[in-house]
Amino acid sequence: MCGIVGAVGSRNIVPVLIEGLSRLEYRGYDSAGVAVLAGDRIRRVRTVGRVATMQEKANAEQLTGFVGIGHTRWATHGGVTESNAHPHVSRGEIAVVHNGIIENHDQQRQRLQAIGYAFESQTDTEVIAHLIHHYLSQGNTLLVAVQAAVKELTGAFAISVVALHSPENMVCARQGCPLLIGLGDGENFIASDVSAVLAVTRKVIYLEDGDVASIARERVSIYGVDGNPVERRIHLSDVSLASMELGPYAHFMQKEIHEQPRALTDTIEALIDDASFSPALFGEPAAEVFAQVDSLLILAAGTSYYAGLTAKYWIESIAGLPTAVEISSEYRYRQSVPNPRQLIVTISQSGETLDTMEALKHAKSLGQELTLAICNVQESAIPRASRLILYTRAGAEIGVASTKAFTTQLVALFTLAVTLAKQRGLLAPAQENAYLDALRHLPGSVQYALNLEPQIREWAKAFANKQHALFLGRGVHYPIALEGALKLKEISYIHAEAYPAGELKHGPLALVDSEMPVVVIAPNDALLEKVKSNMQEVAARGGELFVFADADSHFTESRGVHVIRTPRHVGVLSPILHTIPVQLLAYHAALLKGTDVDKPRNLAKSVTVE
Repeated sequence: MCGIVGAVGSRNIVPVLIEGLSRLEYRGYDSAGVAVLAGDRIRRVRTVGRVATMQEKANAEQLTGFVGIGHTRWATHGGVTESNAHPHVSRGEIAVVHNGIIENHDQQRQRLQAIGYAFESQTDTEVIAHLIHHYLSQGNTLLVAVQAAVKELTGAFAISVVALHSPENMVCARQGCPLLIGLGDGENFIASDVSAVLAVTRKVIYLEDGDVASIARERVSIYGVDGNPVERRIHLSDVSLASMELGPYAHFMQKEIHEQPRALTDTIEALIDDASFSPALFGEPAAEVFAQVDSLLILAAGTSYYAGLTAKYWIESIAGLPTAVEISSEYRYRQSVPNPRQLIVTISQSGETLDTMEALKHAKSLGQELTLAICNVQESAIPRASRLILYTRAGAEIGVASTKAFTTQLVALFTLAVTLAKQRGLLAPAQENAYLDALRHLPGSVQYALNLEPQIREWAKAFANKQHALFLGRGVHYPIALEGALKLKEISYIHAEAYPAGELKHGPLALVDSEMPVVVIAPNDALLEKVKSNMQEVAARGGELFVFADADSHFTESRGVHVIRTPRHVGVLSPILHTIPVQLLAYHAALLKGTDVDKPRNLAKSVTVE
């Protein structure tokens, strides 16, 4: 959960490294550093804190170089200190940056200490630096030294290495963590995310697991896991640099919340253009694959897991297919019963979420080859490992707390549910048209919900000074309550939990008092009267209720009961609409508390460690 950038050129590449790191800071921001080759020595600048602090120090030291690497860190092994910040150097001759976790670092550390290497940090990364130096000191080229070293590492990693021994190039390697090469004119780059190189190139090569690459100004050479040269396809990135700028907004989270009407429109566009729910949306073999499916297993983590929980309601009620939803990191460590006719659906905003990638590999190892990835990033690892793909079109999402990625995932999953129903002969033409019409109107309804922001901002004042909050929902809206609680705790640090409203009397009601605000998702659906009954249980115990209701839900405000009405009930797509208010509530509560909305403590955007 760190950001890596590197460059080889004929100009001073320090500004390129620092700009790249600033665009990667959402991946990790405990510390930052850069290292460049400077004649007969490696010059390195590291600081605790943000990239801006490191940039000030680099400018003060007039750091320059033609070959260099940079890193933003999210701490795993070792505390947040300058000595633990990357890049790590071995005997002043090589520098390494690393994303991931080396599982056998203790074993390697003992071995390296025994042959004379002294360690200056608590990190697993320093092991990599000394191990590569060990092989380099035996007369190997930097490329061969890296190839030898990575064979001895267990875990997930993306690394980049520069060495005085090899002043014209850098070497990088990937195993389980994202890494790409950016191709320039007389200069080349590496990064863990395309956002880091968009200012200098749009031509990128995505490395595969096991790849080791040598990067020089005029040449890029890639070698596969067997050590032989390989060719990897060149892609032209369509990510807009402007999409990664704040524009008139105060925070990326605010920007991304307000971008949801456009993100939803773009994601729905292919459906509307085709005027049908076609298996072709998921890839050429989708009709054949869907014909074999007798059940689904959704694998995801965090916010994407809540999208999967919502999808379970849709898929079972619309398509009539049994659906299980599992947390990726739990699934691969238990005994499961494989079913070769089960569709394995993985959901990941980045397409690089390590837990979900490993869960997918595990499912495939059990003989489950019917796989579908729902992802927001083209050519990322999980889609490449899946038979079918449906890309959402949320655009770049920088804020750590996911917003538009979540709602576009919900649209994709709803599309899957209806497409499966159609494939199974359960969708009448009139119903298909009704679903298409609902999707057409969804962006407008979301914009209406965004217009409720002033009222939600006032509500946030009642949350900012609280220690705890409770979110309630029923049926398909229970996962939205979970998502609302997650957003609040992620960025405001208020402890929040969510429960199915019917579970309130089975334990959580004991927590309710005047100091715990209770948020209720209460659309005008078949469960509304049940939800009203649960609300009475809260009111009777002195709890203060904050109710997100539909315009036609017939709620009456009273002492201790506050109501905000979203647009008229939008039927089966109601969970998407009710996501908007809980996002805004979390955002404004965090603003009032003065937390770092885009970069909440202890969290990073792309989770590429286990």
